[in-house]
Amino acid sequence: MTDSFHAWSSPNTCKLQTDVLVVGGGLAGAWAALGAARAGAQVVLVDKGYCGTSGVTATAGPGHWWIAPPLRDAAVAKRLAAGEGLADAHWMHRILDTTWQHLPSLAPHYPFPYDAQGKPVFRSLRGPEYMRVLRGLVEAAGVRVLDHSPVLELLQHADGSVAGARGLQRQSQAAWEVRAGAVVLATGGCAFLSRLLGADNNTGDGYLMAAEAGAELSGMEFSNYYTVAPAFSSMTRSMSYVFARYFDTSGRDLHIAPGPSQTTALASALLQGPVYCTLDLTPDDLRAALPTISPNVMLPFTRRGIDPFKDRFEVTLRGEGTVRGIGGLRIVNDACETTVPNLFAAGDTATRELVAGAISGGGNINSAWALSSGLWAGQGAAERARRAGRRATGAVHAAGQAGLRPHQHVAAVDNAAVLATLQRPMLDYDLNIFRSGPALARSKAQLDSAWHSFSAHAQGSGRSVLRTRETAALLATARWCAAAALARTESRGMHRRTDMPRADPGQAHRTTVGGLAQVWHRPERSLQPEAISA
Repeated sequence: MTDSFHAWSSPNTCKLQTDVLVVGGGLAGAWAALGAARAGAQVVLVDKGYCGTSGVTATAGPGHWWIAPPLRDAAVAKRLAAGEGLADAHWMHRILDTTWQHLPSLAPHYPFPYDAQGKPVFRSLRGPEYMRVLRGLVEAAGVRVLDHSPVLELLQHADGSVAGARGLQRQSQAAWEVRAGAVVLATGGCAFLSRLLGADNNTGDGYLMAAEAGAELSGMEFSNYYTVAPAFSSMTRSMSYVFARYFDTSGRDLHIAPGPSQTTALASALLQGPVYCTLDLTPDDLRAALPTISPNVMLPFTRRGIDPFKDRFEVTLRGEGTVRGIGGLRIVNDACETTVPNLFAAGDTATRELVAGAISGGGNINSAWALSSGLWAGQGAAERARRAGRRATGAVHAAGQAGLRPHQHVAAVDNAAVLATLQRPMLDYDLNIFRSGPALARSKAQLDSAWHSFSAHAQGSGRSVLRTRETAALLATARWCAAAALARTESRGMHRRTDMPRADPGQAHRTTVGGLAQVWHRPERSLQPEAISA
């Protein structure tokens, strides 16, 4: 096995030691860093981009699942029913309580609006200002932030517990290594480079690194959520489309109503040809408020001279993968620890089945989950580091494989061709929205074949190593999604099988997947959180 990185022993390598390493600087990563620092840990945060502007929150207007205590039982019961048997009331109540307690703590730093009764409205924030505030709080808490420093692999002790990570400083091309008592992965989900707004960095990196260390994933079959957007833009803020009317190329009204069936109806129409839309049913008060609620929504239209409230414009559906799907790393206790000791997951990197079940958590539940799971993971990681003697010491080994250390001889690999191979089953409507057993089996076989060739020969070097490693993560994530979808021989939540259109009561369980050389799956029968290990 060859190694693409000889830079780890270079005198230019930045080497640090800390209690907790947080990987990712979006919403969940920032809250995780705050949780760990406030628990007394020394914290280093590394981000592929710039903490405070990276991630999907920075481009959005995130609402939060914000329910007053007297109303929570009813809200939880409603979501449990909608989740089709896979959600957990324990976790729902936890995120409601944690969000209720901690979101108002931003008030000294964030200008929350006030309602007609003069009370602050905490449930909704504007993403750019929200992330700017969190960046300031992270720095004020003493967290050391390494921007533009993507992680490439985890480090492990001989017993398998995680001991830190290694990566690359994009601007200097120097390597870095951080030894840590515990690691929180908050790298976001995976949108398969679908042009989802703010998600170009969300390539499944955390899933791959964790799986290489031995972690498991769950809910990957529920990763086929789509959002309507202008065909000429990545602007996937969809609130306005509640008031949309859709037409075919001849101007015929397609009668696609908002609601749970909108995506499938719109996908069916798009498979027949271009679809056009107008937002002329939008109420006047919302039209006036939209630039304040989401200032960036109107920009693509303004630049093209389109008035979306009068004119018709072409639309598409952009896949959101696990960003607004619910798949991610399986967590085994209230501290959001994965099945690998010392490794924690937060936000879209972790499965959200616990709070969303078999349907998307949308914006509000996902934002509340990012805040809450970030805090819990940060606090849990700080406690784990304290118990372990605060710092990782002793010999470690690097866990990275595909794209770093090919298991056969190095050979040229066409990353663009690999990307096209994985995007077809993960994004195309006829395979991912309208699923069937035979098509899933073919997709799985094609993805497995691509993986075996890629992992055998691909090796990035210099500036190409990040893209090669991202391609490995995208391909690995696609394999887990396809395997989980093939294993669930029913229709449940957002996972719809044309050949098995009904839910099977015997499959009201979560499906765990994992593995690299060979992808495996098994039902997870226990829906109760396990006790945190010592």
